[in-house]
Amino acid sequence: MDVGLMVTGFGDRSLADVAVRAEDSGYDAIWIGELWGANAAVQATEIACRTDEIRIGTAILNVYSRSPAVLAMTATSLEDASDGRFTLGLGTSTATAVEGLHGLSFDRPVRRAHETIELVRAFTAGDGEPVEYEGELLEASSFPPLDVSVPIYHAGLGPANRRVVGRLCDGWIPHNIPFSRLDEAFEEVVAAARERDRDPAEITIAPYVPSAVSDDREEARETLRRHIAYYVGSGEGYRRAVAMKFPDAADRVAAAWRDGNKRDAASAVTDDMLTDLGVAGTPEKAREQLRTLVDETGIDHPIVVVPEPASNDVTEMTIEALAPDRL
Repeated sequence: MDVGLMVTGFGDRSLADVAVRAEDSGYDAIWIGELWGANAAVQATEIACRTDEIRIGTAILNVYSRSPAVLAMTATSLEDASDGRFTLGLGTSTATAVEGLHGLSFDRPVRRAHETIELVRAFTAGDGEPVEYEGELLEASSFPPLDVSVPIYHAGLGPANRRVVGRLCDGWIPHNIPFSRLDEAFEEVVAAARERDRDPAEITIAPYVPSAVSDDREEARETLRRHIAYYVGSGEGYRRAVAMKFPDAADRVAAAWRDGNKRDAASAVTDDMLTDLGVAGTPEKAREQLRTLVDETGIDHPIVVVPEPASNDVTEMTIEALAPDRL
């Protein structure tokens, strides 16, 4: 099974330390998130210098805070630093992050994603022709491409953003779309790909799989409940994704979170939501859940994500229990 790990520092271990351990444990890829506190490109560079074979990706860099040219230069540099192991994972992020942190307008996110990815493609095309681009939001002119081929994945959730994946991307990183609805959601990707004469079978499905493993089953499940509640409550796009399968429960979780009742929000996450949105349990049960998930869906590359509320012990056990050499 091809399995990735979203690296998380815990205890006194840096992300690079965890990445080295992940490579030794047989994980196929390391994915690095970015919101606030650390620069994912710098972290990816350190990981590239300390590992040998494991693939390295961003999941995700947002399409607002770096220009397409900076994203292209970053991807090109990381592709070189990693000896060809880098994947550029992009997404729109949320209004909270884009407006509250970066002070930018969260304007037309789907169009922004489309034009950014299109321009990054042009900047890395390698055909020798100067890039001339005039979109609705972005433009560029008179710069030669960088001649480096870098896979681009996109974390499109809504239907329009999924069509961006089909038109332009090598992979799809869904987050909080219930696993039982992934095949249905992927149909938007398929249709858009075929409109561009692209083979949808060549688009990698690489969802986040929030995972919590503990000898105490209830500790693992509570960790996952809190993780789901945070996303459903703090991001409208995530709430809509979960509502594809659980509309009433998603509304209850979001309402409790907005009212400041985080405990009630976590309690509103049902057992069915846990099963369809993540992996949680004892080591053997968690391994069984992950194997079943991949066997019964179109997932190509599950990305194991240890929830932020996890204790160091849960983080440690999750990384160990779900390592490919244990599956």
